[in-house]
Amino acid sequence: MTHKSSGDQAFLADSFYGRVNEPTYSGALSFFRRRYSKDLEGVDVAVLGVPFDTATTNRSGARLGPRAIRAASSIAAWERPYPWEFDVFERLAVSDYGDCIFDFGRPQGVPAEIETQASEIVDAGVAILGLGGDHFATYPLLRAAAKKHGPLCLLHFDAHSDTWEDEEGRIDHGTMFFHAANEGSIEAAHSVQIGLRTTNDKPMDFNIMDAPWVHRHGVEAVIEKTKQVLGNRPVYLTFDIDCLDPAFAPGTGTPVCGGLSTTQALEIIRGLRGLNLVGMDLMEVAPAYDVSEITALAGASLAVEFLCLYATRDS
Repeated sequence: MTHKSSGDQAFLADSFYGRVNEPTYSGALSFFRRRYSKDLEGVDVAVLGVPFDTATTNRSGARLGPRAIRAASSIAAWERPYPWEFDVFERLAVSDYGDCIFDFGRPQGVPAEIETQASEIVDAGVAILGLGGDHFATYPLLRAAAKKHGPLCLLHFDAHSDTWEDEEGRIDHGTMFFHAANEGSIEAAHSVQIGLRTTNDKPMDFNIMDAPWVHRHGVEAVIEKTKQVLGNRPVYLTFDIDCLDPAFAPGTGTPVCGGLSTTQALEIIRGLRGLNLVGMDLMEVAPAYDVSEITALAGASLAVEFLCLYATRDS
């Protein structure tokens, strides 16, 4: 169903379903022209921006990622994502919930503020598609999902493991999965990390397919191994855009050479249909370092693929 558009359907759409046809270069910029709403009645997935970047260890700027991803998404809002055989916005009711609000002047309280807002959505029976923000923002989103669904399997795309040992209470985008595994929010032995290419001599029990492994064995092997590890367990998908090589995603805080191509990442996601997804996010888009918006476009393209994947979870 395509609604006749009078423009600005981010505010004026009469349904969370369907899509709009308005100029790609104008109008209010919600994620894929979804209607902005705090009303969760009848919603399957709420898009939640998390404009937080004070946990980054290199270049800041990912706080502007949610805005950039929403803007980039407008170029493809008129059509169903290729090559899926269904229109995800006919199958799922998706709203744009806007951004998390937190007091940047009291940084130690920010994680709890994000988690509280995420929990309000999850407790209403609505899944979250998070847009970041530096990768620490995944931690409170993940905790909210784990409180609802129990210990989760992490499907983690990244250049970095984010499992370096750390003291409890520190806010750091390179250590949050160390804490999540130790506290039981995720089960490391049933989790998968794809695309890593930085040294961590203590990888815990995660199942790792680093970037060289992906390049040597190919997409189909990654898909097969990932499905074997995850099975039918509840899965939280998190994608740090620096999983992609800087040639495909320069606009990020900690780029690392030798990463996946956008094509490889998209093909892996498409090959994982049927996963028991309960939450998902796309992190670390930092538009100040982007070139012709290619990083934001990659982020928007991947994020809508996550929605397509979520729509197949019972298949």
